[in-house]
Amino acid sequence: MPDISRYGHSTNLIGIATHCLASQVFNENPLPLHIAGTRESASGLFEYLNKQTSRLDCGRIFQDYMYDVFGCEADPALPAGRSGPHRYRNSYLRLIQDWGLDSNNAQGAVFKGWVESRFGLFPSYHKQRLTSFNNVYWTSYIAEKMHSRYHNNCIYMQLDLLYEFCQWFIEHFHYPAARHKTLFRGVNSLAEDDIIQAAGPDKVLRFNSLVSFTDRPSIASEFGSYILAVEVPMVKLVFFNDLLPHHALRGESEYLVIGGDYRVKVLL
Repeated sequence: MPDISRYGHSTNLIGIATHCLASQVFNENPLPLHIAGTRESASGLFEYLNKQTSRLDCGRIFQDYMYDVFGCEADPALPAGRSGPHRYRNSYLRLIQDWGLDSNNAQGAVFKGWVESRFGLFPSYHKQRLTSFNNVYWTSYIAEKMHSRYHNNCIYMQLDLLYEFCQWFIEHFHYPAARHKTLFRGVNSLAEDDIIQAAGPDKVLRFNSLVSFTDRPSIASEFGSYILAVEVPMVKLVFFNDLLPHHALRGESEYLVIGGDYRVKVLL
């Protein structure tokens, strides 16, 4: 069977065909993306954000909203004199934190599952390369992404709001006129399975459904012998370092990006 990373779901929640979204053509000529119904379901939040002038205040407002609606911080402490286990409550902050530790853990599978559900993209790697629906690695990915432990707090809805807040933030503050952001990724090898086009000075690589970048070449160089420079569409940013006042990925200036076929420059 052909590599499943060449394909995706026939439906998604963004109104653009999955094969188009993943294509090099889209990544070089992006269109606006929105997850259907997300801003409408939190219209009060976005109306209030529209009245703000401070980026920091907007980040705080968003995190306060997520705490009020989903209880996204740690569970409240048990009353004095009581003891017992805390109920695990998953949150977008836990996913961001655990992604930074290991993108191939169960939380990483949930994150990739969200991309699959909303954007239609199959992951190409989780612990091992995923090339077929009929192997143990795909089965393991499915089991991890659907584990009930990680779906007890509307986690996909939380990630929908995170993505839409990220896009709102970009539109209003960060790069209102820019369509792309130059980002970098360190790798130890250029796996042939990832190369879509190798002719000419640049290469076209297929990245995983969700992938980490940084905006600092010096940090990218710590993760591999090759530094890949990529022009990433702003509409494919899910999260970046300055988006929220409190999160666990500050040290590496990390960006979380929706994958697909990207033209890259290889910096040695």
